[in-house]
Amino acid sequence: MFVDSHCHLDFPEFAAEMPEILARAEAAGVGKMVTIGTKVADFGRVRAIAEAHGNVYCSVGTHPHDAAIEPDVTADALARLADHPKVVGIGETGLDFYYDNSPRDAQEHAFRAHIEAARLAEVPLIVHTRGADDDTVRVLRDEYDKAPFTGLIHCFSVGAGLAKAALEIGLYISVAGIVTFKKADELRDTVADLPMDRLLVETDAPYLAPVPMRGKRNEPAFVVHTAQKVAELKGCAMDELGAATTANFHRLFTKVPDTTL
Repeated sequence: MFVDSHCHLDFPEFAAEMPEILARAEAAGVGKMVTIGTKVADFGRVRAIAEAHGNVYCSVGTHPHDAAIEPDVTADALARLADHPKVVGIGETGLDFYYDNSPRDAQEHAFRAHIEAARLAEVPLIVHTRGADDDTVRVLRDEYDKAPFTGLIHCFSVGAGLAKAALEIGLYISVAGIVTFKKADELRDTVADLPMDRLLVETDAPYLAPVPMRGKRNEPAFVVHTAQKVAELKGCAMDELGAATTANFHRLFTKVPDTTL
């Protein structure tokens, strides 16, 4: 079994064929999915999808792109929303200095509030970072020194330095379809060196469809193509990678029942 640890099933691209998408995921061996919150204002829709499907879970949070749109979301409010059996994580949150869709100070303020929410709710933090490695490391280390928290770097596509810093404070690394892209040699080298007990796989659907599905709308079933590339990089069989990444997922997302036991 594989787990798609990060997808966006509430996005309009999926609205017309949700049963078919979930059926294709099951047929591909994808047993569980986490659909990720990007705006607290839209959280009801995200949670409803998780509530409607036994193998779908969700998170709550404000994407860094929207940090200026939702500036008043507090750690306490996020933690209260996470007090639900299907809400298993806080985020996605973090820093995106590539697009700078929100002011950088607003992004950092929201990032720190989400970290505190993850502590309060005792669920993992889901971190988005792009073009902001040094500042992401600075905030993570600073906050971890205040008090520990768990979490992962989602859609890992950046340098080995961020991976090293994240691993040092106990975070996990979730690998998306970018690892299959033609020009991702540096990323593949980094993934090959990551410890097996800290790896997860994801789609970030509907974005970033992996080879050989490039150009198509991504969906949870496609996570197996990413897993195949990661297994190749790690020199292991697909069933070994599936067992390891699923065990890692359950070790991190402790609110999700482990049906593999």
